Amino acid sequence: MPKVSTNITIDAETKAKAQAMLADLGLDLSTAVNIFLKQMLYEGGIPFSITREIPNRITLEAMKEAQEMSRSPESYKKYDTVDGMMEDEA
Repeated sequence: MPKVSTNITIDAETKAKAQAMLADLGLDLSTAVNIFLKQMLYEGGIPFSITREIPNRITLEAMKEAQEMSRSPESYKKYDTVDGMMEDEA
């Protein structure tokens, strides 16, 4: 299959660090990009999970609520069954 040249923009520091790591693996940047693209086509998407490290607002609120509950558990209602909780909510 014929090769084509493609230009991509990468900040200089990222490129240098990536090239150094790839050299340790015996690869160059072009080979690494080709591996990534082929794996992406094979898997039908990005070949790794892309997630946010920072929890969203709802998660942060739930984390805060759980912390508060652990500090004073006696101030929260307790239920023995789900049915009991549902009856209380009605």
